[in-house]
Amino acid sequence: MNASLEPGVVPREPGAVPREYGDRVARTGAGGGSAGAYESLRSAILSLELLPGEGLSERGLEERLAASRTPIRAALMRLENEGLTRRAGRGWQVTPIDLAEVRAVMEYREVIEAAVVGLAVQRADDDELAALRLLAEGSDEPDVRGEAQESSAGSGEAGLRRGGDFHLALARLSRNPFLVEGMADSLTRLSRTRWLEVRTAESRAQARAEHLEIVAAVRARDAGRASALVVAHSRGTRDRLLDHLAEERRRLRGRGFAIIESSETPPAL
Repeated sequence: MNASLEPGVVPREPGAVPREYGDRVARTGAGGGSAGAYESLRSAILSLELLPGEGLSERGLEERLAASRTPIRAALMRLENEGLTRRAGRGWQVTPIDLAEVRAVMEYREVIEAAVVGLAVQRADDDELAALRLLAEGSDEPDVRGEAQESSAGSGEAGLRRGGDFHLALARLSRNPFLVEGMADSLTRLSRTRWLEVRTAESRAQARAEHLEIVAAVRARDAGRASALVVAHSRGTRDRLLDHLAEERRRLRGRGFAIIESSETPPAL
């Protein structure tokens, strides 16, 4: 994680892209084109190198990414479509974490995954389910071996990635590309808040155990139990995320996070 996220460090001024981020891009050559700018910015936002609510200057990004204004703007617009950036006056901003959106996305994900496991029970073959179990078993190998890495950002990032890989692999077993796309979109929109939850070994071990239970139910061709397990897993994740954000809201704001509550009651559509 970026040093700017450590307690006691003064948050960056709006629009100031972290220097170490620009240096990393310069070393890897990730900037220069629209695709490179998009991947670099997306990675920085999802990993919280660029903080929720942080202002983004196109001119500043040009300098840091060694890219021209056009690919920078194209990348920002593409990220806007994913809900990761938004326009702020004449500039741009990393989208704040919205508790109302977290609840809505979790509702959406719950519906999707309940449908996914029902179809996976019908359509996935035994070899695919055996592979899914291996993926779930290896969802957090360092913790399984008993290595204490609770403070390791790398361990948290790996746990986030592996957890996402498991849910996408499960979605693909539905053989329905729209469900896969919906799951991928929900995971992207939840990535920043999920990162906050998977930092501890306990939370990653709990996710691993729940993933294995889900796989066992699908392998047993028990659609009812598989559906109940993914609903419980989704709601448990939602409750832990919201509880964590509520408890840590003031401290996280002090570290530069923008956490908002756009609406406690879903508006009429």
